[in-house]
Amino acid sequence: MKVTTKDVEHIARLSRLTIPESEMEKFTEQFNQILNYADILEKVDTEGIEPTPYVLPVSNAFREDVVKPGVTHEEALKNAPAVYNDGFKVPRVIE
Repeated sequence: MKVTTKDVEHIARLSRLTIPESEMEKFTEQFNQILNYADILEKVDTEGIEPTPYVLPVSNAFREDVVKPGVTHEEALKNAPAVYNDGFKVPRVIE
Protein backbone atom coordinates (compact mmCIF):
# COMPACT_ATOMS: atom_id res chain seq x y z
CA MET A 1 0.00 0.00 0.00
CA LYS A 2 1.37 3.36 -0.97
CA VAL A 3 0.47 6.54 0.90
CA THR A 4 -0.28 9.59 -1.23
CA THR A 5 -0.12 13.27 -0.42
CA LYS A 6 -3.92 13.23 -0.28
CA ASP A 7 -3.76 10.49 2.39
CA VAL A 8 -1.33 12.57 4.47
CA GLU A 9 -3.64 15.59 4.22
CA HIS A 10 -6.53 13.41 5.41
CA ILE A 11 -4.50 12.02 8.33
CA ALA A 12 -3.42 15.55 9.27
CA ARG A 13 -7.02 16.76 9.20
CA LEU A 14 -8.16 13.84 11.40
CA SER A 15 -5.28 14.54 13.79
CA ARG A 16 -6.03 18.27 13.76
CA LEU A 17 -2.50 19.00 12.57
CA THR A 18 -1.40 21.63 10.13
CA ILE A 19 1.31 20.38 7.82
CA PRO A 20 2.89 23.05 5.63
CA GLU A 21 2.78 22.35 1.91
CA SER A 22 6.59 22.48 1.87
CA GLU A 23 6.76 19.45 4.23
CA MET A 24 3.93 17.41 2.71
CA GLU A 25 6.25 15.39 0.44
CA LYS A 26 8.59 14.66 3.36
CA PHE A 27 5.71 13.32 5.50
CA THR A 28 4.42 11.23 2.59
CA GLU A 29 7.85 9.64 2.20
CA GLN A 30 8.13 8.97 5.94
CA PHE A 31 4.69 7.33 6.07
CA ASN A 32 5.68 5.09 3.17
CA GLN A 33 8.95 4.14 4.92
CA ILE A 34 6.98 3.16 8.04
CA LEU A 35 4.59 1.02 5.99
CA ASN A 36 7.50 -0.61 4.14
CA TYR A 37 9.08 -1.52 7.47
CA ALA A 38 5.75 -2.97 8.66
CA ASP A 39 5.68 -5.12 5.49
CA ILE A 40 9.17 -6.41 6.33
CA LEU A 41 8.05 -7.27 9.88
CA GLU A 42 5.01 -9.13 8.52
CA LYS A 43 7.33 -11.48 6.62
CA VAL A 44 9.24 -12.52 9.75
CA ASP A 45 8.57 -16.16 10.68
CA THR A 46 7.04 -16.17 14.16
CA GLU A 47 5.87 -19.78 14.10
CA GLY A 48 6.29 -21.36 17.54
CA ILE A 49 7.06 -18.08 19.29
CA GLU A 50 4.77 -17.29 22.20
CA PRO A 51 3.41 -13.73 22.41
CA THR A 52 4.96 -11.75 25.25
CA PRO A 53 3.70 -8.55 26.86
CA TYR A 54 7.26 -7.47 27.77
CA VAL A 55 10.62 -7.64 26.03
CA LEU A 56 12.46 -8.60 29.21
CA PRO A 57 11.32 -11.07 31.86
CA VAL A 58 9.37 -9.31 34.61
CA SER A 59 8.82 -10.53 38.14
CA ASN A 60 7.37 -8.90 41.22
CA ALA A 61 9.53 -8.48 44.29
CA PHE A 62 6.94 -9.21 46.95
CA ARG A 63 7.58 -8.34 50.54
CA GLU A 64 5.76 -9.54 53.59
CA ASP A 65 2.84 -7.34 54.62
CA VAL A 66 3.79 -6.21 58.11
CA VAL A 67 1.66 -3.86 60.20
CA LYS A 68 3.71 -0.99 61.59
CA PRO A 69 2.60 1.75 63.95
CA GLY A 70 1.57 4.97 62.24
CA VAL A 71 1.76 8.55 63.41
CA THR A 72 -0.61 9.87 66.02
CA HIS A 73 -3.23 12.48 65.22
CA GLU A 74 -1.23 15.13 67.03
CA GLU A 75 1.99 14.23 65.15
CA ALA A 76 0.20 14.48 61.81
CA LEU A 77 -1.24 17.91 62.59
CA LYS A 78 2.06 19.17 64.00
CA ASN A 79 3.46 19.84 60.49
CA ALA A 80 0.20 21.11 58.96
CA PRO A 81 0.39 24.67 57.60
CA ALA A 82 -3.13 25.33 58.94
CA VAL A 83 -5.44 23.45 61.31
CA TYR A 84 -9.22 23.81 61.54
CA ASN A 85 -11.56 21.83 63.86
CA ASP A 86 -8.79 19.37 64.73
CA GLY A 87 -8.06 18.61 61.03
CA PHE A 88 -6.09 19.91 58.06
CA LYS A 89 -7.29 23.22 56.67
CA VAL A 90 -7.01 23.33 52.88
CA PRO A 91 -8.02 25.91 50.27
CA ARG A 92 -11.51 25.61 48.83
CA VAL A 93 -11.45 23.89 45.43
CA ILE A 94 -15.17 23.64 44.65
CA GLU A 95 -17.32 26.73 44.70
